[in-house]
Amino acid sequence: MDASTGFDPWSPRFVADPYPGYERLRAAGRVHWFEPSGQWLVPHYEDARALLRDRRLGRTYLHRFSHEEFGRTPPPAAHEPFHVLNGNGLLDLEPPDHTRIRRLVSKAFTARTVENLAPVVARLASGLVDELLAQGGGDLIGAVAEPLPVAVIAEMLGIPEADRTLLRPWSAAICGMYELNPGEETARGAVRASLDFSAYLRELIADRRARPGDDLITALVHAYDEGDRLTEQEMVSMCVLLLNAGHEATVNTTGNGWWALFRHPDQLAALRADPGLLPGAVEELMRYDTPLQLFERWVLDDIEIAGTALPRGSEVALLFGSANRDPARFPDPDRLDVTRADNPHLSLGAGIHYCLGAPLARLELAASFGELLRRAPRLRLTAEPQWKPGFVIRGLRELLVEC
Repeated sequence: MDASTGFDPWSPRFVADPYPGYERLRAAGRVHWFEPSGQWLVPHYEDARALLRDRRLGRTYLHRFSHEEFGRTPPPAAHEPFHVLNGNGLLDLEPPDHTRIRRLVSKAFTARTVENLAPVVARLASGLVDELLAQGGGDLIGAVAEPLPVAVIAEMLGIPEADRTLLRPWSAAICGMYELNPGEETARGAVRASLDFSAYLRELIADRRARPGDDLITALVHAYDEGDRLTEQEMVSMCVLLLNAGHEATVNTTGNGWWALFRHPDQLAALRADPGLLPGAVEELMRYDTPLQLFERWVLDDIEIAGTALPRGSEVALLFGSANRDPARFPDPDRLDVTRADNPHLSLGAGIHYCLGAPLARLELAASFGELLRRAPRLRLTAEPQWKPGFVIRGLRELLVEC
């Protein structure tokens, strides 16, 4: 723990409400060395926003340096399956590979493509809400928040419905490695999931090569076969990233968002009274309690923040949750306001790593919130929820409701 601010990302109490700690961090300065994770913490909005766009930093350093040249110890050989899978994903690549792969995959996430998905997303959301209503309630996360993005991304990729139950456990195991200082048990689980997920996708890619379909995996296969320099490993890593990001971000935004609305009944009432507020409300819910609390970047060339030198080889932790509550950018930032208009939150990132699936995430969130607001006007919480132990990707274990 940082004794001066109370920043303690492994504490259940801090995970449940990190915002007072963020306020102390912002008041104490613009950059803080955090010894337990070996990172520089950046809590202010303008600094985080600028560093997301600063090409002196990167998500990886291996495009320019070896581990030894960068002053870092290589990961254990036993962890290699995870690092190969993760390191070839779009989120952890830098140009020119990032530029090449994003250009290929972005065709699947254009505004027109996402608009064409709207009827599918609406149908899936409606069916899930049907089931929740028929049961009179239950766990909103397990019943609606989790299955919707899984089904949508799986439909896009062309993953058979019978196989979709495999995806969430693999995703959860892999995402455990994104937490600060993950333990060896977490690493073993991530390695197993990386091997199993990769083997499954390689079989699916081989099937699509032999029997093309109308899906994203087929499109990626064609890009590979037509010499557009997309390797099979890059295809596998891209599919895993899409599934992981689609699960974690949308699931936790839904859970965190409803928990925020239940604690602010005036805002929930305003949203129920005026469905036209929904697009802005989705943005406000992402800002108010973002699932992605921390985003890491490496210092590739020396930088300085407020007179503090951060040499090459340093790791920076951009605190999105703190930046989104920075009063220097957001008036009355601790107030949930579904009518907030000027809302450039950082929950979806910025710069070249801005979330590729942002339009799809917004579509899914609007569909599920809209269905529940319209069809479950008496939806209410039946038990105070508990938070999962993760801090970097922060979300609830369950959200028990009655319709």
